[in-house]
Amino acid sequence: MRHSKLVPEVNAGSMADIAFLLLIFFLVTATISSDQGINRLLPRACPLGMDCSNDVNERNILRIVINNNDEIMIEDEIIPLENLKNIAKTFLDNNGDSSCGYCLGAKDAKSSDNPIEAVVSLQNGKQTTYKTFIAVQNELTKAYYELRQAYSLKVLHKPTDKLTKEEMKIIKEAYPFILSEAETK
Repeated sequence: MRHSKLVPEVNAGSMADIAFLLLIFFLVTATISSDQGINRLLPRACPLGMDCSNDVNERNILRIVINNNDEIMIEDEIIPLENLKNIAKTFLDNNGDSSCGYCLGAKDAKSSDNPIEAVVSLQNGKQTTYKTFIAVQNELTKAYYELRQAYSLKVLHKPTDKLTKEEMKIIKEAYPFILSEAETK
């Protein structure tokens, strides 16, 4: 006679259900980091057969270069990142040709004619870090934001968060964000 020992079995069918429920729980409750990026609107394409090159007066170009050592240079002078916003605001709001009725600039003959003509040229070295590039972009965005906020309060008598789409379009036309990452000649 065979003497068999009875081994208790565990029903593994419900284990798969429990594992599936745990997986769903962790997927739902886990925080997923979102990608960060730069919100920019690409320029419209030039129609075929047309010359779309714009001649820009040299005084209307603010040249910013980030070298391979992550140093920020304006007109071959190294500046700290903290100064970039104010330098950009001074350049953009200059009103050098006195055509801008809302500009508060110093009318410096070596700086931009007006915000509509001003171009910010941003170039970087091949070993520039992404962190520095984004920091420079953020400072330039802050400069435009502050100029647009001041325009909104001065001309439209409203903060920018209370504007309609049409009023926001007017502000963006007054201070267009013209940023060139191509080599300027």
